[in-house]
Amino acid sequence: MKKLPATFYQSARGATPSLDWIRSLSKAEQKAIGTDIAVVEFGWPIGMPTCRAMGKGLYEIRTDLPSGTIARVFFCIHKDQIVLLHGIIKKTQKTPAADLALAIARQREVERQ
Repeated sequence: MKKLPATFYQSARGATPSLDWIRSLSKAEQKAIGTDIAVVEFGWPIGMPTCRAMGKGLYEIRTDLPSGTIARVFFCIHKDQIVLLHGIIKKTQKTPAADLALAIARQREVERQ
């Protein structure tokens, strides 16, 4: 049984950008990310290497993709659900500030609901 089911962030206009991002990836990449999301859903709380706290209630799911690249899906916990806020393919060691800021803005929006 899932400890915390995952849901996708939805904008005021009904868009689900993190779901759209996952759907834009290859089937193998989608499966790898989905597997790691499921690990968090069933095993919460979970730490490294699958999940890392980013501070102030923001977390990232860390996925090594079959292509050799690295994906990150940022999420928060809200009303006993994992809310998947934003996803990226990492190209550098450090998380890009703009992506982190977007995840934080979406987290704040979710928490105001």
